[in-house]
Amino acid sequence: MPSALPRLAVTPGEPAGVGPELIAHLAASPLAADFVVIADRELLLDAAGATGLLLALEDDDGKPRRHRAPGSMRIRHVPLASAARPGHPDPANAGYVLSTLRQAADGCMDGSFAGVVTGPVQKATINDAGIAFSGHTEFFAERAACEVVMMLASPELKVTLATTHLPLSAVPAAITETLLERVLRIVDRALRERFGLDHPRIAVLGLNPHAGEAGHLGREEIERIEPLLARLRAEGMALLGPIPADTAFVPAQRASYDAVLAMYHDQALPVLKSEAFDRTVNITLGLPFIRTSVDHGTALDLAGSGRANPASLIAAASMALDLAHRGRVRA
Repeated sequence: MPSALPRLAVTPGEPAGVGPELIAHLAASPLAADFVVIADRELLLDAAGATGLLLALEDDDGKPRRHRAPGSMRIRHVPLASAARPGHPDPANAGYVLSTLRQAADGCMDGSFAGVVTGPVQKATINDAGIAFSGHTEFFAERAACEVVMMLASPELKVTLATTHLPLSAVPAAITETLLERVLRIVDRALRERFGLDHPRIAVLGLNPHAGEAGHLGREEIERIEPLLARLRAEGMALLGPIPADTAFVPAQRASYDAVLAMYHDQALPVLKSEAFDRTVNITLGLPFIRTSVDHGTALDLAGSGRANPASLIAAASMALDLAHRGRVRA
């Protein structure tokens, strides 16, 4: 008899964006997961109508299932505060969005779910409601009371970030040995525990052009990055660098590492997104559960049209499913 399917929570994100429509495409996919969508039932059914796909929603009873019929999902109904209009976010629904995230996170931590897959949220709308919100990553980190690192992964490349949404002018001061050590330890542990790599190799990019050119183009590499890498190498971590960012992604270099640590957001992500935008997945490392997400926004201009591309959500769900199976094997 086949074993029970991994239970993955799914949150559609902003109700006025494309997330609800993408749910119908995810349900229609052949992925062998027990998807439990946490959302407003009528919102999802209306959005599915825009896609021309049938969506069958069954109340979640928490019991294991060994098969999921195409086009079906289980649901934990969370009612909207205000009727959603595609393309027009309403701050009145900010509490609804956060409630779906809380239920997903808490369900992961109590063992109800093997992980969570998140659709895109509209951060500005949540903040317009008077609720301080900087993003999924920070929300889940606070909920789980742990430190996390953002990873963007495609089938060809895994990129992690030392700093995320900072002005470029603030990045040099933020790059400290303390920060880099914390990030590298989280990434190394996640590559071992989540991705099953016994001896992960991490390429660390320099902050400055040419990795500082021996101090002529900046001293952060000499004074902060290189000493930290030497200390962690002495502990057994396989760290390459600091490597100049302009040569780090050429094919000859990629064969020498399993993941990249970039110093700031736009240092590496343009490379990744230009190669695999629809296949790139946002993964939060360091959480006590699996969390993956689409690597795009709410696409308000497409909401309600039925034309949104589901590839990134399906890729995120596939990655979560793969990580969940790895966890079963290790257990």
